[in-house]
Amino acid sequence: MAVLLFINYVDRGNLATAAHLMQGDLHLDYAQMGLLLSAFSWTYAWTQIPVGWLAERYGAHRMLAAGLTLWATATLFIGFAHTFTALLVLRLLLGLGESAGFPGVAKILSAIVPAKGLGTANGIIALGYLTGPVVGTIVGGLLMAQFGWRSAFWVFGALSLLWLLPWSRVAGQVRAAVRTGSEDLPTWWMILKQPSLWGTSLGLFSSNYVFYFMLSWLPSYLQTERGFSIVGMAWLATSAYLVNALSAFAAGWAIDRFLGRGGSANAGYKTVMAVAHLGSVACMLAMALGSPATALASLFIYQALCGASSPGVYAMSEILAGPRASGRWVGIQNSLGNTPGIIAPWLTGYIIQSTGHYTNAFVVAAAVSVLGLVGWVGMVPKLGELQWKFAARAGG
Repeated sequence: MAVLLFINYVDRGNLATAAHLMQGDLHLDYAQMGLLLSAFSWTYAWTQIPVGWLAERYGAHRMLAAGLTLWATATLFIGFAHTFTALLVLRLLLGLGESAGFPGVAKILSAIVPAKGLGTANGIIALGYLTGPVVGTIVGGLLMAQFGWRSAFWVFGALSLLWLLPWSRVAGQVRAAVRTGSEDLPTWWMILKQPSLWGTSLGLFSSNYVFYFMLSWLPSYLQTERGFSIVGMAWLATSAYLVNALSAFAAGWAIDRFLGRGGSANAGYKTVMAVAHLGSVACMLAMALGSPATALASLFIYQALCGASSPGVYAMSEILAGPRASGRWVGIQNSLGNTPGIIAPWLTGYIIQSTGHYTNAFVVAAAVSVLGLVGWVGMVPKLGELQWKFAARAGG
């Protein structure tokens, strides 16, 4: 599953790495590029809810395989596109396929991993998907510099399909493990009326606005605002993404160590979330207003904070929802929490087009990051599996 989400993030980030070259080759302005970057999330965000239900109804293992097949094919064909319309359609298909990732993974993890191991498990998963931009940016950047931007989409799309081979060998074991019994499942209404669902959704919305802003525009920012070449950009962005990935794994392990020594999940996860969001506000403002050296230091600090918060994004939801509702819970959370993927790339492109600089875009990201404190800390009650209340049945 970590490899699956690694591929997920490699394929979704290709367009950001290629953006500068594609604009020149296909004569796209910043507003059009912003639309293409955000189009992925139009389908990715709004199909999470039905995908979460399908994962619980027909099997998360099947949804993960079907999703990868669709998004890898879309990635491959982006390399053949020559028009804005074709790119737009393929980005929509990419988002549709990738929507299967997190609801399916959350469903499986909540069924097979105990609560005191979810930090490490989600840290491993986060190491996978946060390493995606590391490899995607450096390998994609080198491929594009040597063979043109289309080559990266052909190579990554074809290689992605190879994941289906090892997954076919373990899918049967996954299916058996996730069948936890025939106990009652919470209804949609029982899930939707939980304040903690809306808290985790708001928290993810805040986290993802800054994440998508950075994922979509960091390569272009480093080249146009800070003067790096495409190869220099690739190495710098890669280093920042690597810090993010390693921080995620370390934080997940550290939280589980804290729990193993008698600490509470509530204190462990919420403290990390609070520090990460407060630090992100400072980093965005420093990147907007600071000197080049301050901006680069803030970039790496932000990536470390973002990585540290990653295990909690899904571990908190898996703890709250439990194995009976985690697929739908994460589907709803991801649907609402990924709408910044629609907003942030487009709004950033509009701001840059209007002002000629990235400064105001970083200020907006800092303001949105404050909302994460409200969601993760203020709206989520004491962390623990919710007790679903079912109506009594005749005969007991």
